[in-house]
Formats: sequence, C-alpha cells, structure tokens
Amino acid sequence: MDLGSLKPADGAVRKKKRIGRGQASGTGGTAGKGHKGQRSRAGSKIRPWFEGGQMPLQRRVPKRGFTNIFRKEFQIVNVKDLERLKDSKKVTPEALYESGLIKKKNVKVKILGHGDLSAALEVSAHAFSGSAKEKIEKAGGKANVL
Repeated sequence: MDLGSLKPADGAVRKKKRIGRGQASGTGGTAGKGHKGQRSRAGSKIRPWFEGGQMPLQRRVPKRGFTNIFRKEFQIVNVKDLERLKDSKKVTPEALYESGLIKKKNVKVKILGHGDLSAALEVSAHAFSGSAKEKIEKAGGKANVL
C-alpha cells in the first residue's frame, strides 16, 4: 500500500450536481435560483449587512460611550492573595506569575487592599492602592514601585 493507491471509502464522495444543464438535469432553466429578482441575476452579490436601502441597523441604533486611548491596563492582585507567598520574603511580578496569581508576564501589576496581610513582605509592583501600601507597611513590609 502506498500514497498513490489511497482512495475514499465507497459512498463517501458524491458527484457534484451540474446546475443549469437542461430540463432533464432537474435544475435546468433557472438553475435553482427561482424566477427573476436581484439574487437570480448573474454576478449578484449583496453585502451581508445591506438591507435593501432601508436605514441599516448599525446606523439606527444610538451610539454610547467611548474608548479611552490613554487607558493603562493592570493585572490586579489583592493583599489577601499575597498571604500565599509569605514564605518568600520578596514578592515580584515574576514570583506572582510563577505562583499563578497573574496570567501574563508582560502586563503591569497593581496591588489592591482587599483582605489582610500577616507576613512582613517586600512587595515590588508597578502600582499600589493607598490601602494596600498601608496594609503592607503595617505588617512590617515594604512596597516598592517598579
């Protein structure tokens, strides 16, 4: 057996229907397109969003909001999640990534103040909320902004 002798299983491949080849073919005359109308014409192509000249839905619906082009995106880690890393004295974005607290290495990290911290940790991140900084320093740790 070799690649040249391979063929599909019996009954797996049907012959292509030849459309518009006389009345006996079953699709003669109109070639399965019905009678007249825009879609029966040769070369007819209607954009999927075209509504026949009616005001399109995309233009009828009111627009709201905007996209802030200056938005800074952070990955968020709460103070209570830092409890997991109390064995290591230094907490960096790399350490957070390895422990699974953040998903991406190349996106900045912000520490938020939800929860409590018992261990004295030296935390390095790109941003801290006021309450997070306060709680880390209260526990005897240090908050370093990268």
